[in-house]
Amino acid sequence: MAISDMRRQYSKGTLDESDITANPFSLFDQWLKEAIDAGIPDPTAMTVATVDASGQPSQRIVLLKDVSQAGFVFFTNLGSRKAQELSVNPKVSCHFPWFFMERQVRVCGSVEKLSVSENASYFFSRPKDSQLAAYASKQSKPISNKALLLTQFKQLKEKFANKDLPIPDFWGGFRIVPHQIEFWQGGEDRLHDRFEYNKQDDGSWVTQRLMP
Repeated sequence: MAISDMRRQYSKGTLDESDITANPFSLFDQWLKEAIDAGIPDPTAMTVATVDASGQPSQRIVLLKDVSQAGFVFFTNLGSRKAQELSVNPKVSCHFPWFFMERQVRVCGSVEKLSVSENASYFFSRPKDSQLAAYASKQSKPISNKALLLTQFKQLKEKFANKDLPIPDFWGGFRIVPHQIEFWQGGEDRLHDRFEYNKQDDGSWVTQRLMP
């Protein structure tokens, strides 16, 4: 079968005007809870898109670690490609691909760095091996083979076997502060339901239905 011939109906639900909340975070919290309760793989996974100084976009999947009225939080090595690109251009987009539920959420906004105390709070909540991995990997930098990475990890594990790691200054969190959030629910015959929230200068949100 040709890829162009692959298709199916989307029939798991609808998104109506009556479902739209005054604040997009209320609807997002509801959808995230339903994704978690449905047992889909990695319900907090989101694609984060950044743009470098030349205008070249790039994307990668990270895990959402907190969400509030303030925005969407993720953590990374501050020397990584995404962090370096965000330091040049703080505009960002993220996407939650809940395809098993025939849903997706698109977010557009700008990032702000988390405070040292916020970084420390999350870093020390991670399993010890995850903390060690943050130290072992210079994210996005070339490496000749995986054995070098494993050796570095083992050495760190032995060094800090009986003591805590310090909070790394090369690692931290970003909060995506959105100005636009879109909710997409698959519909039969490709007549999908799409609603877009746009933030106003006074902090309120207005919504509009979009054609599929």
